[in-house]
Amino acid sequence: MRLSGQLAAKILQECGSLAIVGKSTDEIDAYAHELIIKSNAYPSPLRYAGFPKSICTSINNVACHGIPDDRQLIDGDIINIDVTVYLNGYHGDCSETFLVGNVDEKGRYLVEATRSCLDMCISLCGPGVSFNKIGQFIQQYCEEKKLESIVAFIGHGIGSYFHGPPEIYHYRMHNF
Repeated sequence: MRLSGQLAAKILQECGSLAIVGKSTDEIDAYAHELIIKSNAYPSPLRYAGFPKSICTSINNVACHGIPDDRQLIDGDIINIDVTVYLNGYHGDCSETFLVGNVDEKGRYLVEATRSCLDMCISLCGPGVSFNKIGQFIQQYCEEKKLESIVAFIGHGIGSYFHGPPEIYHYRMHNF
């Protein structure tokens, strides 16, 4: 699992270098696909529940799992690139949001705040810590920063399965 995660992270960073004005998300997808296949891995999203591409590219107000297409990135875009690879029987999954050109203050604030929240959530994790602590923290953080979490989406586990348990909610769960 560690190797699949490392490969996904390496490919994600290489794809991030293509998040530039004039580059299409189809071009980023094709580049990622080639790197994944050359690494003797498989792009996990490809054909998963009918998904037509090898990575997800979500631009601006697309919350997640955006489908790469011929739209070219423009100055001021924010793009999340989500890379998942299947290598040696395990999925490695990661994503990062990149700024394209000159992003406005609100966009930079959003990206910086969500990155900070992610880092703090990772620091919460450890033996004996319940998953709902993550959602509690995210909700409190969002309230303090005047941001919102989209409750329709959840975090998920990885391993030999793709998008499996545990489910990680991004808000306070009152049942736990």
